[in-house]
Amino acid sequence: MKLSKGKKLFILGAILVVIDQIIKVLVKTNMDLGETIDVIGDWFKLHFVLNKGMAFGMAFGGLWGKILLSLFRIVLFVVLFRWIGKLAKNPETPTGVLVGLTMITAGAMGNIVDCFFYGLIWPETVTPGAPFAFMFGQVVDMFYFPLFDYKLPWMEYPRTFFGAVFNFADSCVTCGSFYLILFHYRYFAKEEENKEKDVKNVYDSEFSEFPPPEITSVVLSRIEGDDTKKLPIAKKTNTQFICAG
Repeated sequence: MKLSKGKKLFILGAILVVIDQIIKVLVKTNMDLGETIDVIGDWFKLHFVLNKGMAFGMAFGGLWGKILLSLFRIVLFVVLFRWIGKLAKNPETPTGVLVGLTMITAGAMGNIVDCFFYGLIWPETVTPGAPFAFMFGQVVDMFYFPLFDYKLPWMEYPRTFFGAVFNFADSCVTCGSFYLILFHYRYFAKEEENKEKDVKNVYDSEFSEFPPPEITSVVLSRIEGDDTKKLPIAKKTNTQFICAG
Protein backbone atom coordinates (compact mmCIF):
# COMPACT_ATOMS: atom_id res chain seq x y z
CA MET A 1 0.00 0.00 0.00
CA LYS A 2 1.39 3.34 -1.07
CA LEU A 3 1.38 5.95 1.68
CA SER A 4 0.43 9.52 0.94
CA LYS A 5 2.89 12.32 1.55
CA GLY A 6 0.90 13.48 4.58
CA LYS A 7 1.02 10.02 6.20
CA LYS A 8 4.76 9.76 5.60
CA LEU A 9 5.29 13.10 7.32
CA PHE A 10 3.08 12.01 10.23
CA ILE A 11 5.16 8.84 10.64
CA LEU A 12 8.38 10.88 10.52
CA GLY A 13 7.08 13.24 13.20
CA ALA A 14 5.95 10.36 15.39
CA ILE A 15 9.36 8.69 15.11
CA LEU A 16 11.12 11.89 16.15
CA VAL A 17 8.83 12.31 19.18
CA VAL A 18 9.38 8.67 20.20
CA ILE A 19 13.18 9.04 19.93
CA ASP A 20 13.00 12.19 22.05
CA GLN A 21 10.93 10.49 24.74
CA ILE A 22 13.10 7.35 24.82
CA ILE A 23 16.22 9.44 25.41
CA LYS A 24 14.53 11.48 28.14
CA VAL A 25 13.12 8.45 29.95
CA LEU A 26 16.50 6.68 29.85
CA VAL A 27 18.23 9.74 31.27
CA LYS A 28 15.55 10.31 33.92
CA THR A 29 15.55 6.69 35.12
CA ASN A 30 19.29 5.99 34.92
CA MET A 31 21.00 9.24 35.95
CA ASP A 32 20.84 11.36 39.06
CA LEU A 33 19.85 14.99 38.75
CA GLY A 34 23.02 16.97 38.03
CA GLU A 35 25.03 13.87 37.06
CA THR A 36 27.42 14.17 34.12
CA ILE A 37 28.70 11.40 31.83
CA ASP A 38 31.55 12.04 29.40
CA VAL A 39 30.63 10.78 25.93
CA ILE A 40 33.40 12.16 23.70
CA GLY A 41 36.30 13.74 25.54
CA ASP A 42 35.52 16.94 27.40
CA TRP A 43 33.39 18.55 24.70
CA PHE A 44 30.36 16.19 24.50
CA LYS A 45 28.69 15.17 27.74
CA LEU A 46 25.38 13.94 29.04
CA HIS A 47 24.40 16.28 31.85
CA PHE A 48 21.00 15.65 33.45
CA VAL A 49 19.16 18.87 34.33
CA LEU A 50 15.50 19.87 34.61
CA ASN A 51 14.45 22.88 32.59
CA LYS A 52 11.29 24.71 33.64
CA GLY A 53 11.46 27.18 30.78
CA MET A 54 12.20 27.32 27.09
CA ALA A 55 14.79 25.64 24.89
CA PHE A 56 18.43 25.64 25.99
CA GLY A 57 17.54 26.36 29.61
CA MET A 58 16.01 29.80 29.06
CA ALA A 59 13.11 30.81 31.31
CA PHE A 60 10.88 33.82 31.93
CA GLY A 61 7.91 34.97 33.98
CA GLY A 62 7.86 32.35 36.72
CA LEU A 63 4.72 30.21 36.89
CA TRP A 64 2.73 32.48 34.58
CA GLY A 65 5.57 32.31 32.10
CA LYS A 66 5.40 28.53 32.31
CA ILE A 67 1.66 28.58 31.56
CA LEU A 68 2.06 30.97 28.64
CA LEU A 69 4.94 28.94 27.25
CA SER A 70 2.91 25.72 27.42
CA LEU A 71 -0.05 27.36 25.69
CA PHE A 72 2.26 28.84 23.05
CA ARG A 73 3.67 25.39 22.33
CA ILE A 74 0.18 23.98 21.87
CA VAL A 75 -0.85 26.79 19.53
CA LEU A 76 2.41 26.43 17.60
CA PHE A 77 1.87 22.69 17.25
CA VAL A 78 -1.72 23.06 16.01
CA VAL A 79 -0.82 25.81 13.52
CA LEU A 80 2.15 23.90 12.15
CA PHE A 81 0.22 20.63 11.97
CA ARG A 82 -2.57 22.22 9.93
CA TRP A 83 -0.11 24.13 7.75
CA ILE A 84 1.87 20.98 6.95
CA GLY A 85 -1.36 19.17 6.04
CA LYS A 86 -2.28 21.98 3.65
CA LEU A 87 1.17 22.13 2.06
CA ALA A 88 1.36 18.36 1.69
CA LYS A 89 -1.69 18.44 -0.61
CA ASN A 90 0.15 20.77 -2.99
CA PRO A 91 2.40 18.71 -5.30
CA GLU A 92 4.58 21.77 -5.90
CA THR A 93 5.64 22.04 -2.26
CA PRO A 94 9.30 20.95 -1.90
CA THR A 95 9.82 17.87 0.24
CA GLY A 96 12.54 19.67 2.19
CA VAL A 97 10.06 22.33 3.33
CA LEU A 98 7.69 19.66 4.62
CA VAL A 99 10.48 17.78 6.41
CA GLY A 100 11.80 20.96 8.05
CA LEU A 101 8.35 21.95 9.30
CA THR A 102 7.75 18.40 10.53
CA MET A 103 10.97 18.53 12.56
CA ILE A 104 9.88 21.78 14.22
CA THR A 105 6.42 20.38 14.95
CA ALA A 106 7.82 17.16 16.42
CA GLY A 107 10.20 19.14 18.62
CA ALA A 108 7.33 21.23 19.97
CA MET A 109 5.30 18.09 20.72
CA GLY A 110 8.24 16.41 22.45
CA ASN A 111 8.53 19.22 24.99
CA ILE A 112 4.73 19.46 25.36
CA VAL A 113 4.72 15.85 26.59
CA ASP A 114 7.29 16.74 29.27
CA CYS A 115 5.38 19.80 30.48
CA PHE A 116 1.97 18.18 30.60
CA PHE A 117 2.67 14.65 31.81
CA TYR A 118 6.09 14.31 33.47
CA GLY A 119 4.84 16.00 36.62
CA LEU A 120 2.11 13.34 36.89
CA ILE A 121 4.59 10.50 36.37
CA TRP A 122 7.51 11.88 38.40
CA PRO A 123 6.33 14.36 41.07
CA GLU A 124 9.90 15.54 41.63
CA THR A 125 9.88 17.10 38.15
CA VAL A 126 7.01 19.49 38.99
CA THR A 127 8.02 23.16 38.82
CA PRO A 128 8.60 24.46 42.37
CA GLY A 129 5.62 26.43 43.63
CA ALA A 130 3.23 25.07 41.00
CA PRO A 131 -0.40 24.67 42.16
CA PHE A 132 -0.71 21.25 40.52
CA ALA A 133 1.33 18.73 38.55
CA PHE A 134 -0.46 18.77 35.20
CA MET A 135 1.12 21.23 32.74
CA PHE A 136 3.84 22.17 35.25
CA GLY A 137 6.31 19.35 34.61
CA GLN A 138 9.88 20.38 33.92
CA VAL A 139 11.58 19.39 30.68
CA VAL A 140 14.42 16.86 30.82
CA ASP A 141 17.61 18.17 29.21
CA MET A 142 20.84 16.24 28.77
CA PHE A 143 23.02 17.20 25.77
CA TYR A 144 25.98 19.37 26.79
CA PHE A 145 28.74 20.63 24.50
CA PRO A 146 31.21 22.74 26.53
CA LEU A 147 33.61 23.36 23.65
CA PHE A 148 35.97 25.75 25.41
CA ASP A 149 36.21 28.39 28.13
CA TYR A 150 36.86 32.05 27.38
CA LYS A 151 37.21 35.30 29.28
CA LEU A 152 36.84 38.74 27.74
CA PRO A 153 38.52 41.78 29.36
CA TRP A 154 35.30 43.03 30.96
CA MET A 155 34.29 39.64 32.37
CA GLU A 156 34.95 38.87 36.01
CA TYR A 157 34.86 35.11 35.52
CA PRO A 158 35.53 32.79 32.56
CA ARG A 159 32.55 31.52 30.61
CA THR A 160 31.94 28.36 28.62
CA PHE A 161 31.26 28.63 24.92
CA PHE A 162 27.96 26.89 24.21
CA GLY A 163 27.28 26.08 27.81
CA ALA A 164 23.56 25.49 27.22
CA VAL A 165 22.07 22.08 28.01
CA PHE A 166 19.34 20.90 25.63
CA ASN A 167 17.46 17.82 24.45
CA PHE A 168 16.59 16.02 21.22
CA ALA A 169 13.35 17.99 20.79
CA ASP A 170 15.27 21.28 20.98
CA SER A 171 17.64 19.92 18.33
CA CYS A 172 14.70 19.12 16.02
CA VAL A 173 13.32 22.64 16.35
CA THR A 174 16.71 24.30 15.87
CA CYS A 175 17.90 22.10 12.99
CA GLY A 176 14.54 22.32 11.23
CA SER A 177 14.50 26.11 11.52
CA PHE A 178 18.07 26.60 10.27
CA TYR A 179 17.49 24.11 7.45
CA LEU A 180 14.47 26.06 6.22
CA ILE A 181 16.26 29.41 6.51
CA LEU A 182 19.42 28.27 4.76
CA PHE A 183 17.97 26.12 1.97
CA HIS A 184 14.34 27.07 1.47
CA TYR A 185 14.08 30.77 2.22
CA ARG A 186 13.38 31.44 -1.47
CA TYR A 187 10.30 29.23 -1.31
CA PHE A 188 8.77 31.26 1.51
CA ALA A 189 9.74 34.52 -0.20
CA LYS A 190 8.03 33.29 -3.36
CA GLU A 191 4.93 32.26 -1.42
CA GLU A 192 4.72 35.75 0.10
CA GLU A 193 5.11 37.31 -3.35
CA ASN A 194 2.35 35.08 -4.73
CA LYS A 195 0.02 36.12 -1.90
CA GLU A 196 0.62 39.79 -2.71
CA LYS A 197 -0.14 39.10 -6.37
CA ASP A 198 -3.34 37.26 -5.45
CA VAL A 199 -4.48 40.17 -3.30
CA LYS A 200 -3.74 42.61 -6.13
CA ASN A 201 -5.61 40.46 -8.63
CA VAL A 202 -8.64 40.25 -6.35
CA TYR A 203 -8.55 44.02 -5.85
CA ASP A 204 -8.28 44.67 -9.58
CA SER A 205 -11.14 42.29 -10.39
CA GLU A 206 -13.39 43.82 -7.75
CA PHE A 207 -12.90 47.42 -8.83
CA SER A 208 -12.26 47.10 -12.57
CA GLU A 209 -15.97 47.54 -13.37
CA PHE A 210 -16.35 50.79 -11.50
CA PRO A 211 -16.59 53.97 -13.59
CA PRO A 212 -13.61 56.30 -13.70
CA PRO A 213 -13.25 58.88 -10.93
CA GLU A 214 -14.13 61.82 -13.17
CA ILE A 215 -17.65 60.40 -13.61
CA THR A 216 -18.42 59.25 -10.08
CA SER A 217 -16.51 61.65 -7.90
CA VAL A 218 -18.83 64.66 -8.01
CA VAL A 219 -22.51 65.38 -7.73
CA LEU A 220 -22.91 69.10 -8.37
CA SER A 221 -25.82 70.93 -6.99
CA ARG A 222 -27.07 74.43 -7.57
CA ILE A 223 -29.29 75.76 -4.88
CA GLU A 224 -31.86 78.40 -5.85
CA GLY A 225 -34.09 79.07 -2.93
CA ASP A 226 -35.75 75.75 -2.06
CA ASP A 227 -35.07 74.30 -5.47
CA THR A 228 -32.11 71.94 -5.87
CA LYS A 229 -31.03 71.09 -9.37
CA LYS A 230 -28.72 68.15 -9.78
CA LEU A 231 -26.52 67.70 -12.75
CA PRO A 232 -26.50 64.27 -14.47
CA ILE A 233 -24.63 61.58 -12.54
CA ALA A 234 -23.41 58.17 -13.57
CA LYS A 235 -25.46 55.09 -12.84
CA LYS A 236 -24.30 51.52 -13.25
CA THR A 237 -26.38 49.12 -15.29
CA ASN A 238 -24.80 45.62 -15.37
CA THR A 239 -21.31 46.31 -16.73
CA GLN A 240 -22.17 49.52 -18.64
CA PHE A 241 -22.44 53.02 -17.37
CA ILE A 242 -25.02 55.51 -18.56
CA CYS A 243 -25.81 59.02 -17.55
CA ALA A 244 -29.20 59.76 -16.15
CA GLY A 245 -30.66 63.11 -15.30
